[in-house]
Amino acid sequence: MYKSVDVLGYNVFSGTLADLDGSRKHLINTFSPNSYGLAVKDEGFKKALKGTDVLVLDGMGVAIGSMLIHGKNIKKIAGQDCFDYLMARAEEGRWKVFFLGSSPKTLDKISARAAQEFPHITLGSYSPPFKSEFSEADNQAMVDAINAFEPHVLFIGMTAPKQEKWGYEQRDAVNARVICAIGNVFDWYAGNSKRPAKIWVTLRLEWLVRIFIRPEIFKRNTGNQMVFFKDVLLHLLHIKRTK
Repeated sequence: MYKSVDVLGYNVFSGTLADLDGSRKHLINTFSPNSYGLAVKDEGFKKALKGTDVLVLDGMGVAIGSMLIHGKNIKKIAGQDCFDYLMARAEEGRWKVFFLGSSPKTLDKISARAAQEFPHITLGSYSPPFKSEFSEADNQAMVDAINAFEPHVLFIGMTAPKQEKWGYEQRDAVNARVICAIGNVFDWYAGNSKRPAKIWVTLRLEWLVRIFIRPEIFKRNTGNQMVFFKDVLLHLLHIKRTK
């Protein structure tokens, strides 16, 4: 078991990516106040997050919740951090990396850039159909494509909570050592959109910059985030215990 902190019933990873045991399969997902709010309304998403091997903190609100509840600060490990770490490990080990999700055009951009920056990684990809729910045939086609490639690392880039649920549901069927849902990183790495500058990430103000860059996302996620902070308050007042 890895070091973790219980935040409203979710075991949030409190170690570093270097702590990961490379001898066994890992499912890695990120966790934020928005994730929490979505999971309150989606039992399948909640199950996927709670069944994750390494649930990393990707939202300052979760760190604040941990400080208020336990007095423990958790270091943020965003999807981008997971991507950077695993790609560096893959380059060093000459691993095979598979990208699942997004459009063929975006996957081509990712492959072209990765081939230049990580010449010792063997790359594969698959663009699933764009739909709200996959059929059994869709799922089997994705699993078959991944297993035929036999990657060390599988990156999933779909919208939440679809990517987390897919990774959890297909975990045992997929032949990959690491399964990691990283969402927006696909578009960032492909150059379709930009992540805020590193200084804002270091200052833990990335969320503030995103409000100005993508205000529509902030408005969409505000309700879910407020559910998280409401439950933190209720927990502190011993009114509600989240299971």
